Amino acid sequence: MLENPIAKQACPAQKSRLVAGIDEAGRGPLAGSVVAAAVILDEARPVAGLTDSKKLSERQRLSLESEIKQKARAWAIAEASHREVDDINILQASLLAMKRALLNLQPKPDEVLVDGNRLPVVEGYQLYAIVKGDLYEPCISAASILAKNYRDRQMLELDRRFPEYCFAQHKGYPTALHREMLKKHGVSAVHRRSFKPVRELLND
Repeated sequence: MLENPIAKQACPAQKSRLVAGIDEAGRGPLAGSVVAAAVILDEARPVAGLTDSKKLSERQRLSLESEIKQKARAWAIAEASHREVDDINILQASLLAMKRALLNLQPKPDEVLVDGNRLPVVEGYQLYAIVKGDLYEPCISAASILAKNYRDRQMLELDRRFPEYCFAQHKGYPTALHREMLKKHGVSAVHRRSFKPVRELLND
């Protein structure tokens, strides 16, 4: 089982208003954790080219990730495991990962912008939901990139542990290849048993 590591970087608080962006990666896959990132950008050190991570190539995401981590005022990454996804459902697990990332972000932001239309419940924070925020808010775009890259690396590790499922190719999403490997090899220890394609195999 993968652990739930939390990566974080904290910078000294400054007088300017701190705005954090939060986004997640991995709601749709049939296996692995759902990952969230929180980022406070530094207005004095802008990062060019930020947008929804799904609109970027892998090379662009990796380059931006390095720049974000170097220039951001603060960033944090957290996750909810595949077991938590099964226990509380994918929406609640996504919100839990977001909450964990936010609580590990130092300094504490004055305002939090969350991608989508649902908010995690976190006392003591001002949170705002923004639909398609990863396209319009640079801090959310930055969080999207960190979460996506972190989860992709997790799936590469799962590919090494479970090579028969070809996780490196589909990152756990329900592609034709993934479904074929599931039918051929059965359900692994890291698959989400509450997701329909996996549940149906277990019930056969």
